[in-house]
Amino acid sequence: MKEISRKKIILKKKEQPAGEPASDGLIRLNKYISNAGICSRRDADKLISEGLVTINGEVVTELGRKVTLDDDVQFDGKRLNPERKIYLLLNKPRGFVTTVEDPNAERTVMQLVSNACPERIYPVGRLDMQTTGVLLFTNDGELAKKLTHPSYEKKKVYHVQLDQDFLPEDIEKLEKGIELEDGIIIPDDIQMIDPKDLRQVGIEIHSGKNRVVRRIFNHLGYQVERLDRVVFAGLTKKDLPRGRYRFLTPHEISFLKMS
Repeated sequence: MKEISRKKIILKKKEQPAGEPASDGLIRLNKYISNAGICSRRDADKLISEGLVTINGEVVTELGRKVTLDDDVQFDGKRLNPERKIYLLLNKPRGFVTTVEDPNAERTVMQLVSNACPERIYPVGRLDMQTTGVLLFTNDGELAKKLTHPSYEKKKVYHVQLDQDFLPEDIEKLEKGIELEDGIIIPDDIQMIDPKDLRQVGIEIHSGKNRVVRRIFNHLGYQVERLDRVVFAGLTKKDLPRGRYRFLTPHEISFLKMS
């Protein structure tokens, strides 16, 4: 009988997706640094050997060292993030608290994006529980800081529904500026949305002060019945149903980083 040749079967080890730890929860330090976008693995080994990398505050020069995603790995005084960068836009509905974790909140925005990706993302800035509209999530700390720091003055546009008609003289007051408890505020622009419904107002503002839009109208004697953020840093919720999310396009991401 003719002998059946036996071919050696080689099973290729499944590679871990970039940034994810191995099954034991550990990831090589040079891969961690490379995934964070600092340099290649080979160059990362040089940084480690030169004592330029710390783990949880301790200088490490040992090649082959492994870490977890919970370790504080720093290079040049900045904490590194080895995870894939995620940029996600949610059309926030009413009744959800903008927080990563709140034991007193029945519903948080994190519940709406819990199945979006394995990476740990968090909301950029805040929308109060009853405010709807554009809310960005990311794990890009540098971008989040850029978008929320007052010095960058990122534009926000809100659609406001008031409890009564908005008076023309109040538009003039806002154009000159009004003084709230935490300083003078002047909207960048304010427009009537519908000439047949004077309760509908559009306001553009770059201030990041807490609940500033509601406080502006309260100061003038109005109650805000509905507040919807329609633009944040150039991002809109066009064609995105309430409560749904989508990932940003490469063009949108580039725009955010360059603006």
